[in-house]
Amino acid sequence: MLRFFNTDKKKEYSDEDICIDLNNIPKHIAIIMDGNGRWAKERNLPRTIGHKAGVEAIREVVKECSILKVKYLTLYAFSTENWKRPKDEVSALMKLLVEYLKKEFKELDYNNVIINYIGDISKLPDLCQKELIISHENTKNNTGLTLNLALNYGGRYEITRAFKLMYEDIKSGKISEEDINEETISNYMYTKGMPDPDLIIRPSGEQRLSNFLLWQCAYSEFWYSNIKWPDFRKEHLHKAIFDYQNRDRRFGSVE
Repeated sequence: MLRFFNTDKKKEYSDEDICIDLNNIPKHIAIIMDGNGRWAKERNLPRTIGHKAGVEAIREVVKECSILKVKYLTLYAFSTENWKRPKDEVSALMKLLVEYLKKEFKELDYNNVIINYIGDISKLPDLCQKELIISHENTKNNTGLTLNLALNYGGRYEITRAFKLMYEDIKSGKISEEDINEETISNYMYTKGMPDPDLIIRPSGEQRLSNFLLWQCAYSEFWYSNIKWPDFRKEHLHKAIFDYQNRDRRFGSVE
């Protein structure tokens, strides 16, 4: 039995025998959506079918994060390295992005979700850029979950970009060398104004960051699963949050 509790009341749902504290929900969850291609290969299907199947996992996780009052959900959708994939697969992923935004926009907006993006979207096809910008502009005043879609995103690129922008501001006199500290650097990241991820989830059995949120992950908790992304459902999210809540986060201290 999966149990949710807070100081006022309990809610019960049939699931695993775990208990999630609604007062200790991660503010920011980031997910490396991995395993779509292998999921398809196991079924003798094209890799593109695996990516399409992964959309249902996105839909369910976004909905559940909204219900649990997670403030930020960052999904690693397309990395700076993913351009190396076959052209037909990249093209299918771009079409799938546009399709997702068009199909899900009304429900996301209705559920008060802010659609945001991080990464250099200028390299994406024009239609992708247009749909991302329209979706963001039309939801930016919502007050619920912020859904960050990491597209053409790479952690090293983000850090390099941040230092270039900082250098330009030093040259122009907007900031001085003495102003530079961790907070200053964070303000040049795509995630400016957002808390660092409390929990990073990676399904599919791999245990690496793959160039994801390298600056922001300094004290993130990691949760790995052998479940491939198309099979990832809210019960797996619950388990990850339950595990997170039962860890001792000391942030470098001894207590």
